[in-house]
Amino acid sequence: MHRREEAAVRVLRSHARRLGRRRWRGLVWLQGTPAACRAAALELWGAGGWPAPLWLGPEAPERLTPPAWLPPARARTRLGGEHGLLVVDAVSAAAGLDPDAVAALAGTLRAGGLLVLMTSLDWGARPDADYTRLAEHPWRPEALTSRYLARLARLLTAADEVIRWCPGETPRLPRLPARPSSPSSPVADADCLTADQATAVERLARLRRRRPLVITADRGRGKSAALGIACARWLAAGEPEVLVTAPRPAAVESLFERLAALCPEGQRQGNDFVTEGGVVRFVAPDALAELARAGEVGGAGRLLLVDEAAAIPAGLLGEWLDAFPRIAFSTTVHGYEGSGRGFALRFRERLERATPAWRGLHLAAPIRWAADDPLEPLLHRLLMLDAEPPAASDSWADAAPLPRRLSREALAADEPRLRGLFGLLVQAHYRTTPSDLRLLLDGPGLAVTVLEAGEAPLAVALTADEGGFEAALAERVARGERRPRGHLMAQSLAAHAGVRAALTGRLRRVVRIAVAPERRREGLGQALIEAELSRARGEGRDLLGASFGAEPGLIAFWRRLGFRAVRLGLTRETATGEHALMVARPTGEGGERLLAALTERFQRVLPGLLAFELRDLAPEVAAALLAEGGAPALTDDDRQDAEDVAAGHREPALARPALQALVRHALARGMPPEDADLALLVAWGFQGLAGEALARRLGVPGRRQATARLRQAVARLMLSARRRG
Repeated sequence: MHRREEAAVRVLRSHARRLGRRRWRGLVWLQGTPAACRAAALELWGAGGWPAPLWLGPEAPERLTPPAWLPPARARTRLGGEHGLLVVDAVSAAAGLDPDAVAALAGTLRAGGLLVLMTSLDWGARPDADYTRLAEHPWRPEALTSRYLARLARLLTAADEVIRWCPGETPRLPRLPARPSSPSSPVADADCLTADQATAVERLARLRRRRPLVITADRGRGKSAALGIACARWLAAGEPEVLVTAPRPAAVESLFERLAALCPEGQRQGNDFVTEGGVVRFVAPDALAELARAGEVGGAGRLLLVDEAAAIPAGLLGEWLDAFPRIAFSTTVHGYEGSGRGFALRFRERLERATPAWRGLHLAAPIRWAADDPLEPLLHRLLMLDAEPPAASDSWADAAPLPRRLSREALAADEPRLRGLFGLLVQAHYRTTPSDLRLLLDGPGLAVTVLEAGEAPLAVALTADEGGFEAALAERVARGERRPRGHLMAQSLAAHAGVRAALTGRLRRVVRIAVAPERRREGLGQALIEAELSRARGEGRDLLGASFGAEPGLIAFWRRLGFRAVRLGLTRETATGEHALMVARPTGEGGERLLAALTERFQRVLPGLLAFELRDLAPEVAAALLAEGGAPALTDDDRQDAEDVAAGHREPALARPALQALVRHALARGMPPEDADLALLVAWGFQGLAGEALARRLGVPGRRQATARLRQAVARLMLSARRRG
């Protein structure tokens, strides 16, 4: 057996050298028992000659220690590095395929490298160990479907470019097609490896005020290195400070490596690179946001580079766009932790409004491998990293589809339909990741409702069933003693709102909803939600709910459909940069009582939260939530106090209760939450924004001018109240 493995390794090493001459990479599908696969992979590993080989799995094999071994949860720590061999353990009893980890590390594999995927011979017949993350209470991992793995096995079997290897056998190699030699064209910029990268550096060097640059690229195109080259040139030109941010420092390691190579006189000091004339400083997104809000960064002439922007909350990107006159965004289009496609489409709307002179640049030429490398398109196909929504057609204009449920079994076997549907989800959500495809196909209790023109999805909604807990377990969850997996909304309402019936009741949550960009604002999203409401009633559900980043437009959408706010997160969500808001609508008699209890509790605590924990909540969002609480009629005393403030006779703080009542009165009578005067009075009257902070928000010199602006707002609301009776 040992001689057979030695022969197999010689075959694979020879094939890897042929791939290297073409600047290609290959995928080896190693199938067998766990022990046999590990032995074969270690034989290949031990043959030597692999630059920085890496073993990915939950447990290190014999004789391997970090940094040669890495658990999947730490895959992102290796971004920016390079590996000549990547072994993925999906065969051991404790191992499973982590799609996000594979997607992250595949981009670190250099030309001539091999990705070795170890699986069982019957891979896909049952869930693997990584399905534990999918098994929501009371499901057990082994009871879940494994459509996702079966699909991968089917695609690998059909792929001609895959190297098939069973331990003890000779690997079956793909035939390499003849390829005419095509010498690479020289790059005019000596610091750059491709013409694309040189163009990016040139555009960055010419970055102008209020003309943001958005750089998009697939992984391995050298975009982060281009940022590093631009930083070196800015420092050489006398730029005193360049701020850099990204989801984590490891994401910009190649930026700092390139900067250090080009500025040998400089010195790396933690997350700063310091030269005699200036500094390039990395600041984490949350810290940067706090500094920007306090006015300590940004302002005239300041410069900010944002790398992996798709993985940063959209709200923060918008704040930085306002704070920094010179700014560039860079992101991976088909990424491991967020959809650059969704970012490019949706953030473009914000750019068009705020900075219509923005420019985009896409880097297409890879650096670590050739443009016709077979591994990249194979991985894109397997993990659906390049999923796109179907292209719009003339037939869409006449289509008036009815909502219908899709069989996930049928969807898993229909690759074009699955790709189109997943592409729709990708473009609608920044943070759609490779593992979301597995959730779509195998998540327990998940259902898919679509509106289609032919077989092209125009809109899709994913829902999940929650609740149904026994009373004793619900009590322990509410007290924080248990945290069963899943049931996001039911557990949150029980633990944070204190309503046990949210767990003992039967809830249904809208997990995702997406509409094709060409068909938005036509009522398709509303049609999907109305269909889900009807289905929930028919199936005996108590509530239909949803959770999303609190933003005025989304709040208005759900309110139009009769949903009410039941909980607001106290901190900003990492994924959205916004506070998570939960809304619900009753779909049964028990749901009416449950919703009444939830909304009453929420409205009772809301004013106190706005005054303390939620002081940084957008006033427009606070106003939209206050509007759901209703308001009694203004008393004569309220009117007199407000009139005294408007006329300049009364200090506004001494009439705060009357002005709060005036705000609620205006909201109850239909004044839009985004009205500037209303938002100002909410920020001052409910959230305690005063003094210099209020003046900064209003853009006025000081407290006196801010108070005058408050009086004007009160006068306008009083005039509106008189007109409305």
